[in-house]
Amino acid sequence: MKSLKDILYKVPMEAVAGSTAVIINDIHFDSRKVQLNDAFVAVRGTVVDGHEYISTAIKQGALAVICEEIPENIINGVTYVQVQNSQTALAFMAANYYDNPSENLKLVGVTGTNGKTTVATLLYNLFTKAGFKVGLLSTVKIMVADKEYKATHTTPDSLTINEYLYKMSEEGVEYCFMEVSSHGIAQKRTAALHFAGGIFTNLSHDHLDYHNSFSEYRDVKKVFFDELPVSAFALTNADDKNGPVMLQNTRAKKYTYALKSYADYNAQILENQFSGLLLKVNGHELWSKLIGNFNAYNILAIYAAAELLGLETQENLRIISELQSVSGRFQYVITPQKVTAIVDYAHTPDALKNVLETINSIRTKNEELITVVGCGGDRDRTKRPVMGNIASTLSTRVVFTSDNPRTEDPEKILEEVEKGVEPQNFKKTMSIVNRRQAIKTACQLAQPNDIILIAGKGHETYQEINGKRTDFDDFKIVSEFLTEMEK
Repeated sequence: MKSLKDILYKVPMEAVAGSTAVIINDIHFDSRKVQLNDAFVAVRGTVVDGHEYISTAIKQGALAVICEEIPENIINGVTYVQVQNSQTALAFMAANYYDNPSENLKLVGVTGTNGKTTVATLLYNLFTKAGFKVGLLSTVKIMVADKEYKATHTTPDSLTINEYLYKMSEEGVEYCFMEVSSHGIAQKRTAALHFAGGIFTNLSHDHLDYHNSFSEYRDVKKVFFDELPVSAFALTNADDKNGPVMLQNTRAKKYTYALKSYADYNAQILENQFSGLLLKVNGHELWSKLIGNFNAYNILAIYAAAELLGLETQENLRIISELQSVSGRFQYVITPQKVTAIVDYAHTPDALKNVLETINSIRTKNEELITVVGCGGDRDRTKRPVMGNIASTLSTRVVFTSDNPRTEDPEKILEEVEKGVEPQNFKKTMSIVNRRQAIKTACQLAQPNDIILIAGKGHETYQEINGKRTDFDDFKIVSEFLTEMEK
């Protein structure tokens, strides 16, 4: 419990009706969770406007309402606080309520289209192996030292973020690595957090269903770096044309990493095989179990971040060489008949292109590359034909299938994916709506030494159809089918 006055510290207020000296039990932006003596923050969402639920929250016991418009009919005994932006207010209120836990540890945010989960998770694993207590806020899971919690969003809401950071602070966590999505930045979920560093991976086509244009998507990412404090570091990929843009207005100390350009942290790929990568990183040779050019960037990013956070160079190199791939990120199994099945989260054109080019750079071309891929429903439709084009151009066989159709007709989604296939590639492709059957078909097509790529869902253990989630694990399913066929 805290006084409303303390919870509102640093929140820009435009008007107040009532007393801010009242004691608040809890804060909610979902009126259904409000109980006696709680504060309700009316947030305008993309679908629901919290202002429509102010009266509901008060009936359930809300003692204070934070909103962008104070209702005409105010209730005696309830404090109303008018703010310019409820999402920003919620971010600062959440931080104040949990005693600003981000100030008690070194919080590093990772943003970009691809690689966020891999970089954040590898940094968590690296610092854990180095003997530190570490936290992780990622798409796959949330870790408070060695305690695991289920993740529901790439970047959780402000209250959830601060609740977990508070738990980390109580557990004595020293470092926390966090995925920072464009949605999270746009919705001010990270506005009141104190970051020790920020990492930019890359920027490519994604989330244009939410952001109106690519430039808006880029500029939202840039806001994260613009808001970093002077004490933080800003680490960016100099090989990405948008990398330098991220550093333009930041007050943080600026650093770059690259494989092709001049940078503070450079790497050269010496060997690239299915068994791993041999790199030369700032003059040091490093063997990694991770595979592919895109992982060379991820490795370089974590090496640089660890150095900037004070980890000793030789220990940094030693631990990186021990790190395993992240769940659902180029996760593979090889059968006794030498069929290789790879599961990857690649759900954007750039990510799919990177994975396919990596496989093609390693394979001998005497074997088939069979790709199973689809596109999610209720998401950016413009990338669907692009994904279809990339898959059919860079694979020898393609099975288009459902990803998470959500509320859309999966057959209509596949029709849009197929529009990107060029005439010379038609014979390579087939469409099977049922994802399980599509994976089974790929396994039946595969001969010894062939490679199967199952893209799009990666670590996810469910499939969402018509708003209902059912158990579905790509890696588990393909492993089972390949085992059956080996018998």
